[in-house]
Amino acid sequence: MPRSLRPTVMSPELVAEAITHLRRSDRTICRIIDAHGPMTLPLEADPFRVLVRSIISQQISTAAAASIQRRVDALRGRRKLSAAWVCDMEDEALRQCGLSPQKLRYLRDLAEKVSMRTVDLRTIHERPDAEVIRELTQVLGIGIWTAQMFLIFSLGRLDVLPTGDLGVRAAIEREYQLPAHPTPRQCEEIAQPWRPFASIASWYLWRSSDARLSVEQAALWQ
Repeated sequence: MPRSLRPTVMSPELVAEAITHLRRSDRTICRIIDAHGPMTLPLEADPFRVLVRSIISQQISTAAAASIQRRVDALRGRRKLSAAWVCDMEDEALRQCGLSPQKLRYLRDLAEKVSMRTVDLRTIHERPDAEVIRELTQVLGIGIWTAQMFLIFSLGRLDVLPTGDLGVRAAIEREYQLPAHPTPRQCEEIAQPWRPFASIASWYLWRSSDARLSVEQAALWQ
């Protein structure tokens, strides 16, 4: 599917199927669905932009990340935020947007790998989840968590379980009345009834009662 034809929202039919499945398979998730209503998840159509935003937002506040992103957008003007644009920019111009030396290094590495098609964002939506994760984690500053968020928020994959996500683990601890944060293995065991719709269940866990999106998640949702 050409990138221009990629969906901008998760398929409503599949989301409805997922919610029916989750209601039937897990009473706890069913209760959370009842409390929070329909799921709406716009997808980021530009994969490069969502990866840049993920890198920018690492370990800083949502407000600081948004400020840096605005400066980057102002710097590029009418030019598309692309690997070519990042490669063309001088270090000093990007640093003045608020990027740390480490994040600048990450962005340079991302732009280089995208330009060389080591990471091929034109066709990444065609590959299975595990291949997407392997490809993206070649980039400095992109780990498994960021790759999983990309699968959910950019590609709209339905069965991603981010076992390393603190928001998901805290919500599982609370909603399933566990004595402590679950281990990744415990998360997998609890999530078995959710399959093949773990992404949808994770979305509801993020939205449940006092669960909070991390800084990086919040940036993806802007």
